[in-house]
Amino acid sequence: MGKTLSEYADWLDQRDLIWPAAPEPAAAKATPHLKPLPEVRAVVWSVYGTLLTIADGNLLHLVDDPLRMEVALDKTVQEFNMWNSMYRKPGAPWELMFQQYEPLVKEHQMTGKVRRGEHAEVDSAKIWKILLERLLQKKYVWDAALYGNMDEYSQKVAYYFHSALQGVRSAPQALMALRSVREGGLLQGLVGDGQCFTTLQLRRALASEGFRDALDELVDERFVELSYALGVRQPAERLFEAPLEELREAGIKPGQALYVSCRLVDDLAPAKKLGLRTALYAGDRHSLQATGSQVRDPALKPDRILTELGQIRQIVVRE
Repeated sequence: MGKTLSEYADWLDQRDLIWPAAPEPAAAKATPHLKPLPEVRAVVWSVYGTLLTIADGNLLHLVDDPLRMEVALDKTVQEFNMWNSMYRKPGAPWELMFQQYEPLVKEHQMTGKVRRGEHAEVDSAKIWKILLERLLQKKYVWDAALYGNMDEYSQKVAYYFHSALQGVRSAPQALMALRSVREGGLLQGLVGDGQCFTTLQLRRALASEGFRDALDELVDERFVELSYALGVRQPAERLFEAPLEELREAGIKPGQALYVSCRLVDDLAPAKKLGLRTALYAGDRHSLQATGSQVRDPALKPDRILTELGQIRQIVVRE
């Protein structure tokens, strides 16, 4: 039995590897709207761009900068000793891997099983599992005592690759915001685009701010739905179906739940359509996806606007 994904991440820390840094948040031009919503009994957050500051504002499988793709793929090929089991063709090892990786990602984006109007999500671990299985044709082996079985290994490769591709960090006041909601007696969840390692990235980022407990001390897993598990990405309303049902079983109606995200059209609009209250996080212009005209559009207009995550307390916590 190999290390868990969390244990593996801790093991990587011991090696003092160099990872790309997340950008420093930059203030956006926005005015907060913090009038209390006393009826709210649950807060649901998007992760990337809201609780986690990430390069590019959201988790990506492909980035436009070819140098970043080169570095991430080259590190991954070397880290997991893939080169000796790759078919020899002209080009650097990372280029040969990219020639397989990019078409796979695009194929899964185009052919995923989704409902009309939905967009397929790519499960990064499944992409890497396919690539690893191809390496088996040339007698590829790995340390099962460290990495576990193929499924567990694929998750670790995906975590490593994305860590090398995009830097992440805790967003300013993220821990304060999560704690204030939980200590205020409200239920708390996560809904949005994410991968098998997303909650791990969040917990580790919060740990850098002094959080030492398990993530479930802050977030109830009943109200967590990430896109990789369903195979659809936002703006799919389906991502909210299971969390809303769990909230109903807890006696909470959609209008008593507040969804917080930095993306107005893709994230908040479908939540608003389903009856949730919505709050736009406009604290970082790198991740903010909303225009002035969209914010004023009655069909999109968020109920509240935060320019700092800690302001959530003023909106939902009853003193």
